[in-house]
Amino acid sequence: MTVIKRLIKKILKVPATCTAVIAAAGSSVRMNGVDKLFVEICGFPVIVHTLLAFECSDYVDEIVVVAREECVERIASLCKKHSINKVSKVMIGGSSRLESVVSGVYAASWKSELIAIHDGARPCVDKRTIEKTILKATKRHAAAPGVPVSSTLKKLKGKIVMETVDREDMVEIQTPQTFNADLIKGALTKALKESPDITDDCMAVEKLGIPVYITEGSRFNIKLTTDEDFCFAEAVLLKCNF
Repeated sequence: MTVIKRLIKKILKVPATCTAVIAAAGSSVRMNGVDKLFVEICGFPVIVHTLLAFECSDYVDEIVVVAREECVERIASLCKKHSINKVSKVMIGGSSRLESVVSGVYAASWKSELIAIHDGARPCVDKRTIEKTILKATKRHAAAPGVPVSSTLKKLKGKIVMETVDREDMVEIQTPQTFNADLIKGALTKALKESPDITDDCMAVEKLGIPVYITEGSRFNIKLTTDEDFCFAEAVLLKCNF
């Protein structure tokens, strides 16, 4: 860590430790059985790009990866091969994303005051996006990157348009979503019991009545879902040299 970064952390009172929990236990059902985390882009598997982004951040001290049982050893081997030294655990996930993330946050170091939860299939996340959410969560306890919705939104009933939704205050939420460690542990544990259908980690905190603050995200920070997304991600990684 550079002297300047240390000074910034001291001035902004960034906690000494932040654990990144990487959710990598998905089934890739929309990829026709191909595990998208191991598809190579620009010479490296997707999961390696994702992990290196957090490895290179001065604000992340530990990484916990939650993966499918059959992928644990493979990911651990990739971490060793690519010198991703912040990974403390590669562990087996649960039957749902929520269960996997709960396991991951409880596996974080007891020293961690913040936990940043990120999708393993978002390999184009940059250091700026990571650090903005960490800095905001330091002050506000809960933060997530977002980008304004640029397309017109329609509310449907079946295939029929019922109304046009005002997009002025709409944002598309990305990851990493970063929280005070005790807050997110409690929120996710409660959600697991009462709201297992939540679609992201912010929702668990929102249900407690606690505000989540939005930081500036990046349109490059897409989640890989279809074949077309890989073409976009390759172009981004080539251009930005993350």
